Amino acid sequence: MTPSEYNTAVDLHADGIYRFALKHLRDEELAKDVVQESFARLWSKVEEVDGGKAKSYLFTTAHHVMVDEVRKGQRSTRMEEFHLDMNQTSQHQPDLKQVLDAALATLPAVQRSVVLLRDLEGYSYEEIAELTQLNLAQVKVYIYRGRTALKEYIGQLDLVI
Repeated sequence: MTPSEYNTAVDLHADGIYRFALKHLRDEELAKDVVQESFARLWSKVEEVDGGKAKSYLFTTAHHVMVDEVRKGQRSTRMEEFHLDMNQTSQHQPDLKQVLDAALATLPAVQRSVVLLRDLEGYSYEEIAELTQLNLAQVKVYIYRGRTALKEYIGQLDLVI
């Protein structure tokens, strides 16, 4: 990969990786860190990665970085989130984005990743299998289960009304 191909990859894929990470992690700063780390890893292997495979490499790397962040986040509780949860005692009608974000948060990391890649980013099943290093059957099962869980969560009337 040449430096100009690298710069083109940054221009073409940075926003998509950011959206993917933001939907997955629900934290703007962590999402920016995922984008930065993905491109840093690509730069460190710039001689080894084919320019045509940059997108695949970037999303695969972003997926792995996000999984690491989720695992790291499960071991510690962020105090800001704890205090925000305590302060939100008022009952108000949630909007659809909040309900969807809450529903996505209930999914396991792998299901959330494949559902976001398919439904938010528009990747094919084959591309998702390549990005996540799962086989095609696993991808289809995870997407089905994720969508079913989202449907059940959103289908609860007390959450939407």
